[in-house]
Amino acid sequence: MTQLLDVRKMNILRAIVDDYILTAAPVGSRTLSKRDDIELSPATIRNEMSDLTELGFLEQPHTSAGRVPSEKAYRLYVSNIMDRARLTDEESEYIRRHLEQRVSEVGDVIRETARMLSGITNYTSVVQSPKMKNARLKHISLIPVTEGTALAVVVTNSGSTSSTMLTVPAGITAQDLDKITHLMNDRMTGYKITDVHRTLLPLLREEIGEQADSVAEMLGGISDDLSKRSVEVVGAANMLDYPEYADVSKAKSFLSEIEKGEIFKEVLPNEDGVEMTIRIGAENDNPELKDCSVITVSYSVGGEQVGSMGVIGPTRMDYSKVVAVLKCMSESLGSVLSKMLKGSESHKELKE
Repeated sequence: MTQLLDVRKMNILRAIVDDYILTAAPVGSRTLSKRDDIELSPATIRNEMSDLTELGFLEQPHTSAGRVPSEKAYRLYVSNIMDRARLTDEESEYIRRHLEQRVSEVGDVIRETARMLSGITNYTSVVQSPKMKNARLKHISLIPVTEGTALAVVVTNSGSTSSTMLTVPAGITAQDLDKITHLMNDRMTGYKITDVHRTLLPLLREEIGEQADSVAEMLGGISDDLSKRSVEVVGAANMLDYPEYADVSKAKSFLSEIEKGEIFKEVLPNEDGVEMTIRIGAENDNPELKDCSVITVSYSVGGEQVGSMGVIGPTRMDYSKVVAVLKCMSESLGSVLSKMLKGSESHKELKE
C-alpha cells in the first residue's frame, strides 16, 4: 500500500490525520497550506488530496471542500506514518507509583489500572484480571451456611480473595469442615491452587476416611472459581464526549453492548503471545465497534503473559498517545504484580 504514495502524499496524509484527530472537522487545503511542515500552495495540496481520495485514503463528507481520513488511511497511519509518542519520565513514574499504592490486593490494582487508563486517554478502558493458574493458597475458611452448603473464602499469595458457595456432601458436619479448614491452612499453604486437589486427597483420606473423595470433589469447585477471569471496564460514558456518538440511538446501542459485557470476549485477545493489537473500524468483528478503534496490549508477571488490557475509542483516536500509555501501563502493572507475588513468597520456602 505504501508504494502507491510518494513522500509528499505521505506528509499530506499524516497532516490530515493529525489535524482530524484533534478537531473532528474535515480538513481543507487552505488549512494544510498554513502548516510549517507542508510548505505547498493550496492548489498543489488540492491536487494531492484529490489523488488521495481516488486511492481510497480520504473521503469527502457531504458537500464540504474538506476531507476526512478513511479506515484505509488510519491503517497506513498506524503502520507506517505516525510519530511514536513517548511518555516523559515523570509521567511513567507517576503511573508506577500510583499503582504501587494499591499493592494490598490484586483486584485493587486491576481496578486502579482501568481507572487510570481511562482517565489518561479519555476513552473506554478494559483491563483483564491475571490468570490464577500459578496462584498459591495463603488462607482458606470454610463457613457453614445451611445444611448442605458452605461458603469457601480463599486468599491467595497475590492478595486476591475469592468467595465460592460449595455443596457439602451428606455426612460432613460443621466440625468436619472446621477440621478440613485447619488441615488445609496447616498443610497446604504455599501450594498452587491447581495442585491442591491432587495433593490434598491423601491428607483427607488420613483425616476423614471414605468421605475424602467427596470432599476433594467439593473443594475442586474452588479451583474452578479462581480460574474465572474478571474484566474491569471504566469510562464507557467517555464516548459520549465525541461527536461520533452525538446520535442518541448510536450512543445507547454502544453503551448497551458494553453493559452486556460479551463484547470484551472479542476485544481482548484469547491466545498467548499476542503483545499488541490495533483494530480499526471494520477490522472489529462486533458491528457495534465498526466506528471504533480498539488497541490492546498484554502484560506479564515473572516473564509469563498473564493478562491483557485495552482501550476503545472512536476511529479518530489519538493512536500514538494510546500506544505509549498502554505500553507504560502494561510494564507498570506487570512490575507491581511481580513485586506482590515475590513479596508474598519471600517469607517462606514454597512446597512442591
